[in-house]
Amino acid sequence: MHYVKAKGILSAQNGMNLYRGCSHGCIYCDSRSRCYHMEHDFEDIEVKENAIELLEEALRRKRKKCMIGTGAMTDPYIPLETELGHTRKALSLIEKYGFGVAIQTKSSRILRDMDLLKKINAQTKSVVQMTLTTADEELCRKLEPGVSTTGERFDVLKQMRDAGIPTVVWLSPILPFINDTAENISGLLDMCIEAKVYGVICFAMGLTLREGNREYFYAQLDRLFPGLKEKYMRRYGYRYEVGSPHGRQLMDLFHQKCGENGIVHDNGQIFAYMHTFEDRKAGEQLCLWE
Repeated sequence: MHYVKAKGILSAQNGMNLYRGCSHGCIYCDSRSRCYHMEHDFEDIEVKENAIELLEEALRRKRKKCMIGTGAMTDPYIPLETELGHTRKALSLIEKYGFGVAIQTKSSRILRDMDLLKKINAQTKSVVQMTLTTADEELCRKLEPGVSTTGERFDVLKQMRDAGIPTVVWLSPILPFINDTAENISGLLDMCIEAKVYGVICFAMGLTLREGNREYFYAQLDRLFPGLKEKYMRRYGYRYEVGSPHGRQLMDLFHQKCGENGIVHDNGQIFAYMHTFEDRKAGEQLCLWE
């Protein structure tokens, strides 16, 4: 861990990252890619020491209420959050100033902040996003060794359902020759159906590999699945988009099962929902984009 003083905290689209880097160890993490210009070891978490002060100033100055997003690049519930509490402090400010939140994580640590998520959801909207990759708990521990297992994340989704907090699942990445089976996709969607998620985001059955991320991923394939890296190299080489050979059939299954069970599966519609601020007291809807 190391500290930096940030110049700003909210992006033009009202997203924020309180931390940079991650200790979850997911073998496929795109945030390792060199294009993001992380100038420190990925596991050496960068903490924006003035993030909370910057956030309060930004929220105080905003003329219109909007949704605040977090978790796109770094999980806001990495183990360090237990010690520092930046995410909880940020949620407290979001609640205090009457903004909404769309928060993405793979950790059951989010349950610590259920009280704040409920308060935000009562006055506007909290959307909790969880990534699911495999219904196999043993495989999950290989692919995502430092985060809550799929079963634990499923429990979070159900607790959010019971609390009336809307949820969205990211069905990604689907790794060729590892978790790209109809049984896996169907099993994950069964969890989404039971948890009554609002929507499931899935761009394609596969993953993306860029410089920095690709090298780490292939090294992990060598360690966990001997011989599979060579199969990837023969089929995909250095492609950015690495699609499952069963992609079309699996996407058909995905759309069919979501459609039959009332789960939104249009990515654009889901993003619009997460980006739309709702003033529950006034009965108004305001867009995130200012």
